Amino acid sequence: MSDLLERLRGRGWRLTSQRRVVAEVLDGEHVHLTADEVHARATLRLPEISRATVYNALGELVALGEVVEVTTDGRAKRYDPNAHRPHQHLVCAGCGLIRDVHPDGDPLAVLPAAQRFGFAVSEVEITYRGLCPACARTALPPTPSVDPGTAG
Repeated sequence: MSDLLERLRGRGWRLTSQRRVVAEVLDGEHVHLTADEVHARATLRLPEISRATVYNALGELVALGEVVEVTTDGRAKRYDPNAHRPHQHLVCAGCGLIRDVHPDGDPLAVLPAAQRFGFAVSEVEITYRGLCPACARTALPPTPSVDPGTAG
């Protein structure tokens, strides 16, 4: 049984077949699916599951604190079942791939007290952006700039 399903059972969340399928789709490491991706994968397992049921189940999972909504591109919300272990995200600027990362240390320690402006900081969200290995291999090398005063 998946970690998410175990947590949901432990909380007494009623696992209908639709809810179970949504939880199964979200199970795993580095899972950051949009609601539409969850629905598409859920219909492969349970063809009659509706989009509304998927959205409702995702909303309940977020409200329970078992899944976290993540927005990395300013558009689609993604759903991350890694809700119980603090982590940041590594996002590919090329293809949008997202990986969970767990750097050592306290991210709040990097923010000096003088830079907190009196805020009582309760959480930190850090997103690292770059190119995944596949996108880095296919990226064009940077074009060297030519100073017009030195061109011959």
